[in-house]
Amino acid sequence: MTERRFVSTTRSGIARAAAGEPTATELQSHSVSSLATGPLGSGVVLAGTEDSGVFLSSDRGTTWTQTRLTDETVMAVAVAPSDPQRLYAGVRPSGVFRSDDGGATWSESESFQHIRGRRMWRSPASPPFTAYVQALAVSPSDSDLLVAGIEFGAVVRSTDGGETWSNHRPKAIRDCHSLVWHPTDSDSVYEGGAGIGKRPGARSTDGGETWRKPNGGLDRGYGWSVAAHPVNPDVWYVSASTGPFAAHGGGDAKATIFRRTGEGRWVRLDGINGTSMPYALCTDPSMPDHLWAGLADGSVWHSPNRGTDWDQLDVRLPAVERSMVMLPPE
Repeated sequence: MTERRFVSTTRSGIARAAAGEPTATELQSHSVSSLATGPLGSGVVLAGTEDSGVFLSSDRGTTWTQTRLTDETVMAVAVAPSDPQRLYAGVRPSGVFRSDDGGATWSESESFQHIRGRRMWRSPASPPFTAYVQALAVSPSDSDLLVAGIEFGAVVRSTDGGETWSNHRPKAIRDCHSLVWHPTDSDSVYEGGAGIGKRPGARSTDGGETWRKPNGGLDRGYGWSVAAHPVNPDVWYVSASTGPFAAHGGGDAKATIFRRTGEGRWVRLDGINGTSMPYALCTDPSMPDHLWAGLADGSVWHSPNRGTDWDQLDVRLPAVERSMVMLPPE
């Protein structure tokens, strides 16, 4: 049996590591911005780059092939859980591309350029304030149903594979950093973002149509990664800092992870290195109460009990530069 593998974006390329194995690096000549995995057990990993489009691996991140989307600045990628041939890529300036054949061909969503309110999208993280698609999530049961999050501007929704798009969804966080669809509950979608009033997470219970930003128990509002308990959709997690300068500044990130259960208050989950930003939160359907966190400093932490207790794993990545995925043992 192979070991659980972690693949992260670094400042140059990607890194992959597993307990007891040496760390390997790939795509070092590329500025990799985002990662996504295919259906459980497929071994598929998708990588978006800022300089060379989208790359695809079918062997758990060991070897990579460039897809036919080569000349776009790709900031977000996604694989449809119900159809691994259906791929999506979000780009800068804001746009969405779709492939129906595993990356052999791509088409751009023209309607994305005409979403109402688009002219107000502005990202301070991308001079000169060029907004971009920061996050994508696809329904586990319908490859045509997806949501896209804009840095900074909106969370929008398509029910027809990107042929048409909604406007910003009510109560979603406009400064979106991550989106995750629950692996089995098609109604539950989760967002991490820079929420107003110290609300770093949002959830939809109607497939991304409407959203709610629950409060209570929070002391910081700059959310980044989000994850959901793979069995109980009412249990979910978000990592948060006090602001962008703390989170991304390379000093003390002032970061923590919060857990919410149903209508209860958020619970602060201490025990990890809070000086380093948790850029990734991962779960495994075969071990539903377990939670993994990838930190900016390259350390990977594990909790067996929904984030109550933590241990640092014997896995060391050079860095987790905004994105990490986990591939369970085969």
